[in-house]
Amino acid sequence: MGFLKEFKEFAMRGSVVDLAIGVVIGGAFGKIVTSLVDDIIMPPIGYITGGIDFTEMRYIMTEANEAAGVTEVSINYGNFINVIIQFIIVALCIFMVIKGMNSLKRKKEEAPAAPAGPSKEEVLLTEIRDALRSK
Repeated sequence: MGFLKEFKEFAMRGSVVDLAIGVVIGGAFGKIVTSLVDDIIMPPIGYITGGIDFTEMRYIMTEANEAAGVTEVSINYGNFINVIIQFIIVALCIFMVIKGMNSLKRKKEEAPAAPAGPSKEEVLLTEIRDALRSK
């Protein structure tokens, strides 16, 4: 019984829940970036490069031979290029978010806090000093 209670406390800790939310949002963001690269960025690049589709680029080590039951063995470096582009886009987006958050933190730090008024003790001591001066 103690194990389940301890596990529940661990699982409901704020940092674990935040991490779970980050993983879910990160997975969804990854799908968006994959679609952005595959459907929007790569077609114009392929058009500029003369119709080259990076996903089809590969180095064939062994040709497929259905009669002999041999499957194709290839190094799919075009897909690797797509993944690198996706990584760069994700890294750029994260950099922009972090940069924005840091600039907001700097603005908060730069704004000086309003000076606090004198404490009760200071006010009392000032009154005593003024009273002594007037005598």
